[in-house]
Amino acid sequence: MLRGLAAVVGQAAITAVVNTGDDLVLHGLYVSPDIDTVTYTLAGASNNETGWGLASESWTVMGSLQHFNDSSGPGGANLTWFNLGDRDLATHLFRTGRLAAGATLSQVTAEVAHRFGVAARLLPMTDSPVETRVTVEVGDHMRPFGGLRARGGSGALARNGLVEIGFQEFFVGLRHSVDVKNVRFDGIELAQPAPGVIEAIEAAEVVVICPSNPIVSIGPVLAVRGIADAVARRRDDAVAVSPIIAGKALKGPADRMLASLGHEVSVVGVARLWAPLAATLVVDEADSELAAEVEAEGMRCVVAPAVMSGPTEAANLARTVLGASARC
Repeated sequence: MLRGLAAVVGQAAITAVVNTGDDLVLHGLYVSPDIDTVTYTLAGASNNETGWGLASESWTVMGSLQHFNDSSGPGGANLTWFNLGDRDLATHLFRTGRLAAGATLSQVTAEVAHRFGVAARLLPMTDSPVETRVTVEVGDHMRPFGGLRARGGSGALARNGLVEIGFQEFFVGLRHSVDVKNVRFDGIELAQPAPGVIEAIEAAEVVVICPSNPIVSIGPVLAVRGIADAVARRRDDAVAVSPIIAGKALKGPADRMLASLGHEVSVVGVARLWAPLAATLVVDEADSELAAEVEAEGMRCVVAPAVMSGPTEAANLARTVLGASARC
């Protein structure tokens, strides 16, 4: 979506407020997956084969780290369940060093974007530590982690056969193959919007809620104090794009997660989530027959091709989104 918007209006016209609930410390390094994906994508440096990380990547460090995988030894667990490429490691080393020196995540994000030649303004949702954690059933699927980070609400296994784990353990380690029983954002009560976030929302010509997972990609951003209220104040100029097409997510676990958490898995269900924040919902042609039901939830429904199978389709969808705003 960002790539399509950049093709239409240019990167310099874009401010992206990015989820940091997926961030984690791994091997002593601060990793920010969503910020890095946005940065690499806008830089034209992303790895199209994996869908994450940098192009022309090598894996020497991860290959060497595999020698230390030993589920029977002290601290034994799969140390390479989350792959970090050699070139990608440089970003995490730089970020970790700058944070240790006292820089904020906002400052480091801007520095990394500048070094990659990204003209868009990239803002983390907050400079405070927030971690998305999900509750799943205990089972053999927990073995890759040796139980190291799994915890319940008080630091131990939760009752009734449930365990709380970090989002990356769920998404990458378990390949989002198990149902999610609950989601919470650890640290969200103390989190303040990063500098410039509220001002960017207030000043934007159009506020776009991208077609990401509403629960764990957009949800953490809106949970930061003041951000949802700022978006709601811009409701007339806000356009959301449905991540659900014909009852399915094109990528990732959004459909299964919505279902397991009690939401309707359709564009109507998406409309119920976004109606307080956006006046318009863009849905794919496959859901055209549900347009009236979307509008019954209080949103104007715009039907257009919404599968971004390539740069042309992404740019066309961006034009639709911008044209759907009352300000354009």
